[in-house]
Amino acid sequence: MTTPFLDYELPPELIAQQPCAERDASRLLVVRRETATLEHRTFRDLPDLLSPNDLLILNDARVVAARLLGRRTRTGGKWEGLFLRQNAEGAWVLLCQTRGRLLVGETIDIEPGPLRLEIVGRTPERHWLAKPNDPRPAFAVLEQYGHIPLPPYIRKGRATEADRERYQTVYAQTPGAVAAPTAGLHFTPSLFQRLAARGIGVASVTLHVGIGTFQPIQGDDYRQHRMHGEWGELSQVTCERMAACRQAGGRVVAIGTTSVRVLETAAALSLYRPWTGETELYIHPPYSFKAIDALVTNFHLPRSTLLLLVGAFAGTDLLRQAYNEAIQRNYRVYSYGDAMLVL
Repeated sequence: MTTPFLDYELPPELIAQQPCAERDASRLLVVRRETATLEHRTFRDLPDLLSPNDLLILNDARVVAARLLGRRTRTGGKWEGLFLRQNAEGAWVLLCQTRGRLLVGETIDIEPGPLRLEIVGRTPERHWLAKPNDPRPAFAVLEQYGHIPLPPYIRKGRATEADRERYQTVYAQTPGAVAAPTAGLHFTPSLFQRLAARGIGVASVTLHVGIGTFQPIQGDDYRQHRMHGEWGELSQVTCERMAACRQAGGRVVAIGTTSVRVLETAAALSLYRPWTGETELYIHPPYSFKAIDALVTNFHLPRSTLLLLVGAFAGTDLLRQAYNEAIQRNYRVYSYGDAMLVL
C-alpha cells in the first residue's frame, strides 16, 4: 500500500480568514512533476505558465445561501440548519444543530421571519426533513433568508455580506453547492481575457460540492474511507472541446479537485462522452488519471480526500515537499488562501 501524504503541521495563522484583496493577486506555487521542481509565482501569471491550445475545465457550480438561523417555536431555543438538497417530495434535507432533542412535528421560525419550517422526518443517513411554508423554489427562498455557508475554519463559519460575492467564482452559474469550488475563486474577467488572447480555451462542468468535502479521513487505512456522493454533469460541448484540445496537442487543465472528479468519473465510463449523475469516486494513490494533464488547486486540510487526490496526481513525495515549502514561505491556505499549479 502506497503511504499517502495525509498529515502535516500547519501554523493556525496561515489559515486565510479573508480573501486576497484582488482575486488574481494570490500566490501560486508551480509544481513541475517531470523535473520535481517548485517555482513561486502569482496567480495572474497563469496565462504565461500555460500554452496555446491548452483547455481549462471550470466547475460552474454556484454556492447557495444554505445556512439558516432560527428559533424553535416550542421552546424558543436557538437553532441552526444547513440546507443540503430538496428531495423528490419537495422536503428540504437539512443538517440541524440545537440544544436538546429535536422532534418530528416541531416548527422552526427562521430569522428574520416569516419563513417557518416544519420538521417532518429523517433520511436513512439521519439528516432531517423539513417542509417550508413558502411555496417558492428552494433556492429563491434561501437567497432571501439564508447565509453563505462558510467552512468552520473561516471565522467559525460566520459570513459577512462581502462573502456573498467573494465566496463565489465570477463564472458561477448552476446553483446547488454548499461549498465553493475554491480553486476558481482566483479568476477574474481580465485574467480570462489574457488567457483567450494566448489561445487558451475554457469549458465547464458542474459538481455540486457537498458538506462531505470537509469530512476528514478517520483511522489508519485511508482506503476504508467512504466517499460522499455529489451530483455532477459533463456536457457534450465540453467533451468536444476536450477532444479538440488533445487533437491540437494541448493539455486539459482541471481547475480544482471538483472538476477532476467529474472528468475522471466520466472517463472511467467512456472518454469524451457526456455524463450526468451522482459520483462517489474516491481518488487516492495510486491512481491512473485518464482525463486531465494538469491541475490548479488550493492548499487542503490534513487528512482530507482532497489532499489525497492531489497527492495521487502530483506524487506523494513531491506534494509533501511542496507543502513544506509553502508553509515555510507563509502561503495562505484553505478556501480563501493561495493556489498551486501542478504541471
